[in-house]
Amino acid sequence: MTQTADTTTTLDVIDRFNEAFNRHDVEGIMALMTNDVVFENTSPRPDGERYDGQESVRGFWEQFFASSPNARFDTEDIFAGGNRCTVRWIYNWIDADGKPGHVRGVDVFRVRDGKVAEKLSYVKG
Repeated sequence: MTQTADTTTTLDVIDRFNEAFNRHDVEGIMALMTNDVVFENTSPRPDGERYDGQESVRGFWEQFFASSPNARFDTEDIFAGGNRCTVRWIYNWIDADGKPGHVRGVDVFRVRDGKVAEKLSYVKG
């Protein structure tokens, strides 16, 4: 089966997004997000907090990386069709006591004009 140009672009954008995330590169992450981006975090339960727009989402990432300097997401599976992409991931961290932890989850992305327009995050447990 042949990928469409939209699917290829979507996969490229999400790959670059994940690489920037694992570098903790807020500038790189934000350069890959639309001005009107929507991000829904996994917490607090049950629905997670919603962040709208560049300024709000940037503030989240800055705070997230400051509080979790060892954060790393590893892709377990990725699937894209057109401008939509689903990534199954494992998030690894080391807590303040030096103890490693992890959680598994899924991100549902929508890409528009070569940038992430929507990132909805869900977690197991």
